[in-house]
Amino acid sequence: MSETEQRQGLFKAGDLVQLTDTKGRHHTFPLQPGKQFHTHKGYFGHDELIGQPEGSLVRSTGGMDYLALRPLLSDYVLSMPRGAAVVYPKDAAQIVAMADLFPGARVLEAGVGSGALTCSLLRAVGDTGAVHSYERREDFAVIAEGNVRSFFCTKGEPQAHPAWDLTVGDLVASIRSEEVDRVVLDMLAPWECIDSVAKVLVPGGVLICYVATTTQLSRTVEAMREHGRFAEPTSWETMIRTWHVEGLAVRPDHRMIGHTGFLVTARRIADGVELPPRRRRPAKGIDAEDAWQSQSVTDDREAQTLAREARMARRGNLP
Repeated sequence: MSETEQRQGLFKAGDLVQLTDTKGRHHTFPLQPGKQFHTHKGYFGHDELIGQPEGSLVRSTGGMDYLALRPLLSDYVLSMPRGAAVVYPKDAAQIVAMADLFPGARVLEAGVGSGALTCSLLRAVGDTGAVHSYERREDFAVIAEGNVRSFFCTKGEPQAHPAWDLTVGDLVASIRSEEVDRVVLDMLAPWECIDSVAKVLVPGGVLICYVATTTQLSRTVEAMREHGRFAEPTSWETMIRTWHVEGLAVRPDHRMIGHTGFLVTARRIADGVELPPRRRRPAKGIDAEDAWQSQSVTDDREAQTLAREARMARRGNLP
């Protein structure tokens, strides 16, 4: 059964269902004939949902109403078991869009973590594409494999995605020689792998890195520039601020999803091509740097004198 068939039509046995109670709490599980869902607010049988359309309400024996929907990928990511921190949906969406992933694309992913980003990559490339993932830590790889198989389950049974293969080991030591269209690096030191991935990334392909700190951002960008096989990198971050809307009371919410990480992207250029030197407008005063340094002591003394006279004037002590 394809993913399209799993996510359309009436609820079927094996479908993942997400229940939302009146307080906004979520419960996600696969529907199984004859089984029951239990909470402190009572229980109900899975059979009450099988054959019903999405958006139906079901009531437990304790009188609690639940809204039943199939979970979105963003819902699944936030509730999945974790080993490493997950790439949040806002960043995964940017990676899929800005890396220009397309059906049938060949993608190399390093730093699988808990498998959240892997699910987005597989969804984008489809069954005809390929995602070659690398993870150094075996414990993370086990969790990621379980999460990916659970999301792409068939009839309630975990299912391996036909476009995915996972290698446990260091990327530089175990990278394959096959060409890829896109490279996604989510790791502590992506600059150490740039030369290796440049050898398999096709000309025009996209390299995109996800890093957490400004120090990592700086080293990654400079490594791309120094390598010589990538066009000028672009770096950015995304933030999400939700809004409270109730009648005419429209205002930003007090909490928002702020910094989670930086994204850096660059295009692979053809072998043998030498990029022209970058031309940038210099910052104001950069030509007078030496003069500024020679006058810095004098300027500081003058500023201190003016500040002292101003304080005395406010007190009425200036002669």
